[in-house]
Amino acid sequence: MRSRKTPWLSVALWSLLSFVTLFPIYWMFVISMKAPVELFSTPDILLRSLDWSNYVEVLESPTLRGYMVNSLVISSGNAVLVTALGFLACYALTRYDLPGKESIFFWTITNRMAPPAVFLLPLFLLLTQVYRIGDFSLLDTRIGMILVYCTFNLPFAIWTLRPTLDAIPKELDEAALVDGASAWRVIWDVILPLARPGLAVTLILTWVFAWNEYLLAATLTNFTARTLTTGLSEYVTTTGTAWGIMAAISVFTLIPALIVFSLVQRHIVTGLTFGAVKG
Repeated sequence: MRSRKTPWLSVALWSLLSFVTLFPIYWMFVISMKAPVELFSTPDILLRSLDWSNYVEVLESPTLRGYMVNSLVISSGNAVLVTALGFLACYALTRYDLPGKESIFFWTITNRMAPPAVFLLPLFLLLTQVYRIGDFSLLDTRIGMILVYCTFNLPFAIWTLRPTLDAIPKELDEAALVDGASAWRVIWDVILPLARPGLAVTLILTWVFAWNEYLLAATLTNFTARTLTTGLSEYVTTTGTAWGIMAAISVFTLIPALIVFSLVQRHIVTGLTFGAVKG
C-alpha cells in the first residue's frame, strides 16, 4: 500500500512546486497582454484576450533595442572571458602543487560572499580614475561592465570548474607530456574536451548572472551601456507606472535565458554532476 501511494504524493508535491514556481511567470505574461485601462479595471488572472500593444511599443523603441543589444554584448563577453580565465586559473591551481592554493581558493570566493553594494564606490573610482585613458574612461562602457562583472563571476567560475578538473586524472597530462605534447597542447587536446560539460555550466550560469544583474548596471551606466534590466526603472515615474510595458520587458529578459537553457540542458545536468563521484 505504501509503494502505491508514494508516486501520487510525489506527483502532488511536484505539481504544487511547479505551480508556485510558474504562476509568477504566467501572471507577468497576463499583465503584459493587457492594456492599462483593462489592467486596472478588470484585474483578472485569466487571459481572456491577446493585446500585443505593449510588446509592439517595446520593439519599436530604439532605446530599449539598444539596451537589449548592450545586455547581449555585456553578458556574452563577460561569460566567455570569465569562463576562459576561470578555466586557466583552476587548471593551474588543481594541476600544480602551488603553496597555499587552498587559501587562494578560499580567497577567491570571499568576493562572492560580500554584497555587491560594498563594491560600488571602489568600482566607480576604478572606472573613472584608475582605468582612465586621457579623456576616455571605462564608466558607462560595455568593456567596463564586462570587467566589473568579472569581480563576482570569476570566483564563481573557479569554484564551479574545480570539481570538473579534479575529476580528470593527472595521469592523462603526464602521458601526453611523455608523448611530447606541450603544456598548451595538453590543455587544448586533453583537458578541454573532458571538461566540456563543466565549461558549459560555467558559461551559462555566468551569462545568466550578468544578464539579470541590476544594481551595478544601474549605478555604473548612464545611457551608452545601459542594460535591459535597468530599462525597467524608466517606466516608474511620478505620474504613474507602466505595468504592462514593464511586464513585456520582463518577458523579453526571460526569452534568451530560456532558449539558452533549453539548448544546453543536457550539458548542464552532466556538468553539475561531473566530479561528484571521484574514483
